[in-house]
Amino acid sequence: MPRVTVRSSLRSRESSSTSTGPDPRERVKDCCRKVIAFMCTQVGVGGLVVSYAIVGAFGFILIETQEEYAALSQIAGTRKAFAEELWTGTAGDVRVNVLDRKAFLKRTDAILKRFQERITLAAKEGYDGRSAKEIWTFPAALMFCLSVFTMIGYGNMVPKTPWGKGVTVMYAVLGIPLYVLYFLNMGKILAQVFRWLYRWTHECSGGQRARITVPSTACLWVLFGYVIGGAIMFGEWEGWNYLDSAYFCVTSLCKIGIGDFVPGARILEPEDGSQTKLVINFVYLLLGMGLIAMCYDLMREDVRVKAKKLKNDVTKAMAELRIRMLLCCGMDPE
Repeated sequence: MPRVTVRSSLRSRESSSTSTGPDPRERVKDCCRKVIAFMCTQVGVGGLVVSYAIVGAFGFILIETQEEYAALSQIAGTRKAFAEELWTGTAGDVRVNVLDRKAFLKRTDAILKRFQERITLAAKEGYDGRSAKEIWTFPAALMFCLSVFTMIGYGNMVPKTPWGKGVTVMYAVLGIPLYVLYFLNMGKILAQVFRWLYRWTHECSGGQRARITVPSTACLWVLFGYVIGGAIMFGEWEGWNYLDSAYFCVTSLCKIGIGDFVPGARILEPEDGSQTKLVINFVYLLLGMGLIAMCYDLMREDVRVKAKKLKNDVTKAMAELRIRMLLCCGMDPE
């Protein structure tokens, strides 16, 4: 009887342990490992960068649109005050308005000149006539986030609140390493795809099946075509000439970000469709930087192969020169 009791107790413990399943903490750890492993893949990194930009865009919109810009109310008050002064100083005075044309022009010119100086001073401080909600639309905020973590830094949109400036610092500190990871991973996957396409084209054209390296000239042609396509697109959308459009594409893809040309300048024109175009611009620049990473990877491989071939050629030429020198001296090369 005791043996039967012990066996039954052991079976009950085993059944209870199997019914409860694995430790929940191990499940959480295993899930975290899978998520981290996926995020380190090419697809995961690309999705993480896009998600980071979207979350950042909503965050900056929430921060920067809490309060309206003080310059708007100031300029509205200034406009009203100068309109009153213009009326009382000219139209209210019949002698100036009707009888003395020179006095009328002189007085109005002085009033308008002071108004112009006020507007110019406000423009230097960042006033452009738009409210916070008109500036911080979702596509515009998305482009701002892209310019921050890719280190382009156009400078056309800037946070004006203390919270916005602090969040920008933290956003850049966390986003730049993420962008570098995206740059490296996207370069590898695009390089693999382009390498396969180049080899497939080479074999279809009658070439032998051998180890083929994508030449640097092919990479340069891909970049040239991408810049030309972007120049045409931005030229049609933004009203720029093709030289300015190509100039913008190169300075943006090379992360120079001068800021004299920025997409979405006609954002206040609703019929222009600038909001949708800004999203397409975001995709164009993000994909273009991955394309640059691809060309860097392929050109590095091409240079490595050519350097190795050059080394072998130099070694072979030195060996032949040594043999010739020994033969000329009447010595046995062996």
